[in-house]
This record gives sequence, structure tokens and C-alpha cells, in this order.
Amino acid sequence: MSGSFYYAHVESVRCGSDSVGMVDVSDKPEILREAVAVGLIRLRRETVRLIQEEKVIKGDPLHTAEVAGIMAAKKTSELIPHCHPLPLTSVNVDANLIGDSSVQVRSTVKTQARTGVEMEALTATVVGLLTIWDMVKQYEKDAEGQYPVTVIENIRVEKKVKEDETSERKH
Repeated sequence: MSGSFYYAHVESVRCGSDSVGMVDVSDKPEILREAVAVGLIRLRRETVRLIQEEKVIKGDPLHTAEVAGIMAAKKTSELIPHCHPLPLTSVNVDANLIGDSSVQVRSTVKTQARTGVEMEALTATVVGLLTIWDMVKQYEKDAEGQYPVTVIENIRVEKKVKEDETSERKH
């Protein structure tokens, strides 16, 4: 890569040319790390009613989103090129109706490792939201086959915890 920027994932010194690699975390201690990510999908009121009444033809989108999020968290390093594979010690995904036109997905991921789990929590949340969209898309389309109401939004890391060697929690 040219320019005056330094990219931690690209080492121009190693082989005399730009080569890509993961950040070396070998010298970091293995400590408790936790991340909570959250996101929202806006749906038609009629679709939320179908979810409440358990009438979605494909099944329960909330439960399925939770399972999909757990599965996705475990696959994060296969999806994001510079993400380290981590031994996840806990993954919890909650999908809940919010009002009469939204579903919120919140994912909490923990590990005892050298690097954080923000990407795993975000991946779990995003895949949970996409799963909901997939399961209710037939109810969300308008007459032209478009999705004028359906929006995935506000995806963010809500909390990050990094326990240091003295067992104090950093946020």
C-alpha cells in the first residue's frame, strides 16, 4: 500500500512488499473479555402482530434469530479476515419485540483470551436481525415487491468489558 498511513494489519517491512496479516497479540495476557451488541429491525405493525400470535409460516423468528446469532458468533473469524479465532466461553442472544413495530436483538459474548469479542457480539446481532428479515420478508413486501418499512438500524457495541490482571473491570 502506498501513502503515509500505517496500517497495523499490513506489514511492508516483513517481505519487502506489502503483506497482510493479523495483529500479533502473543504478548497480551489472556483475560476475561465481554462485549454486548444491540440492533433493531423495524417492521410493519401487521408483521409484528403475526410474530406475537405465532402465525409466521416459517416458524418463530425470535427463537430462530437467537439460535442463528449463537451460530454466527462462533463463525466470526471465518467471515471477517483480520478477526482472531477465539475460544468463546459464553454467547447469549435475546430477540425481543419492542413496541408494535420493532424487534431488538441483543448479543452478549464472553471469552478468556488475548483480544476482545466485539466482532463476535456484532456478528451475532447482525445475523439475528437478518434471520428475522428472512423469516418475515413475505409479509414486509409492498405491491411492487419492495420493502418500504423494513429497516435494520442502530447496530452498535453497547458495552465492552476487559478485566485486567487485578480483577478490576474496565468499561
